[in-house]
Amino acid sequence: MLLIGSLLLVSILAAVVSNRLGAPLLLTFLVVGMLAGEEGLLGIEFDNPELAFFIGSLALVIILFDGGMRTHKERFRVALWPAISLATVGVALTCTITAMAVVWLFDLPWVTALLIGAILSSTDAAAVFSIFQSKNLRIKQRVAATLEIESGTNDPMAVILTMTMTTVIVSSQAFSYTAMALDVLQQLVLGYAIGWLGGRLFVIMARRITVQFTFFPLLAAASAVVIFAVTSGIGGSGFLAVYLMGYLIGGARLPQLMHILQVQDGLAWLSQIMMFLILGLLVTPSHLLEFLPLSLSVALLMIFVARPVAVVISLLPFSFPWREQMFVSWVGLRGAVPIILALYPWLSGVEDQQLFFDIAFVVVLVSLVLQGWTLVPMARWLGLEVPAEAAPDRRMALDSVGSKDPMELWAYLVSDRSPACDHYWDELRWSVPVEFVGVIRDGEWLLPIQEPQFEEGDIALVVAKLQHKDEISRVLAPGGKARDLTSSDFFGDFSLRGNLTLADVAGFYPLGDLPDGIAGKTLNDYFGEKFHRRVVVGDQLRLGQVQLTVRELRDNGEIASVGVKLLT
Repeated sequence: MLLIGSLLLVSILAAVVSNRLGAPLLLTFLVVGMLAGEEGLLGIEFDNPELAFFIGSLALVIILFDGGMRTHKERFRVALWPAISLATVGVALTCTITAMAVVWLFDLPWVTALLIGAILSSTDAAAVFSIFQSKNLRIKQRVAATLEIESGTNDPMAVILTMTMTTVIVSSQAFSYTAMALDVLQQLVLGYAIGWLGGRLFVIMARRITVQFTFFPLLAAASAVVIFAVTSGIGGSGFLAVYLMGYLIGGARLPQLMHILQVQDGLAWLSQIMMFLILGLLVTPSHLLEFLPLSLSVALLMIFVARPVAVVISLLPFSFPWREQMFVSWVGLRGAVPIILALYPWLSGVEDQQLFFDIAFVVVLVSLVLQGWTLVPMARWLGLEVPAEAAPDRRMALDSVGSKDPMELWAYLVSDRSPACDHYWDELRWSVPVEFVGVIRDGEWLLPIQEPQFEEGDIALVVAKLQHKDEISRVLAPGGKARDLTSSDFFGDFSLRGNLTLADVAGFYPLGDLPDGIAGKTLNDYFGEKFHRRVVVGDQLRLGQVQLTVRELRDNGEIASVGVKLLT
């Protein structure tokens, strides 16, 4: 107990330090595990791949379930099919290109090379978005949604390929593309069907049973584990099932959802820490040197050749801008999944079993160091960062009040950049219902009847429906920290309605000579034509001396407003 508690404590404290240095948090957990291992400072001997595989699989269930609940419906509108293409065609291409290079450079058997490619073919959503969150970075929705959905759905494809190739090696059967295709289809169909059924049953159960709200996060996690086990037991993709189940629960607007997400966030981080600690303990650093040339070659081939080629081909039908394709290629970050998949040949008794684990471990280390450390600079260099959305600083769900629509209590830290600063509550104009609860100033609660004027440093308290969070936050929140990209810098100081025509805009701004046939198009139609109806906040077009940037979208995907910035 002292050992486990100390490792968790050291991992978390080390993560705080490494975060300030810009290091990926997951790399920190992995290094702590290695330092505690048999060749590290503590000399802990751990050689139990069965236990590591069990803990890793359980952790992935919690992480994917959490990711599914946090995937919003509008993200599927702009990124579903590109992400599915990357998760299927992209994974297959990555596996094939890697295998071809390994066979050509190191003269390994084709089956072994394909197994190496399959193990390393999936990306890690947790590794990517933990870096974005720690750096308070928000990127364009089309790119973020594509990466998020791809990372949540490409694990099943990698698992299927790994299991198939391992079975071929162990049983000495001839490789059959038909058998593999049927296996892929079976796992995807069963994963989708059982995941959808599990999600719907949980939503119905949550709305009908009466238990303390503190039990619902545990009920959700237990349900996800059951769905994973059932799906995997009958030959389906358990990872796909729990991701889809989480998505359905997240989109159901349950009154318990906020409480579930708060607890689930802690469970997901605990899962990541435990998973990387166990994998760090399992590795023997001196063994890595034996296959180091092969491992480094595979890592560099995947980063600079296999992943970029797979991304370009997979996104070819979707006309992604080249900057976004370049970033998606660079964010092919490898995390715990390849290391866990490398345990499958080990447990199956494949010859040279240590080869696959050591290669996967080195590739993950190189990916976390090289790609993980450069994700944020790369996103900013490619111009994919967008200003952070205005949001409450603290949120508390009002689960038990019995409202038909979910309600919450929100706390906003007022700054000099908050629109409400230096105003009284009665001076603010609202388009949605909201109730003012008061102000916390110097630790004292000032009631609404005292009519306090909002000052810098105050904490404003309001109660409203969850669906009105964005409208209220635009008035009370500053919209990001001062060091972040500001809205005026990115969008410009002026906004136009999306239903204005380009001819109307040209009457006020120097758009230059408009090409024939576009003067009568609205801003909404012009952006939709250029971005193939997958417009997101932050998309930019330049006409003459004016840069137009999508600022706000309606629920149906149409452009509500466009920022205007004069270029000098």
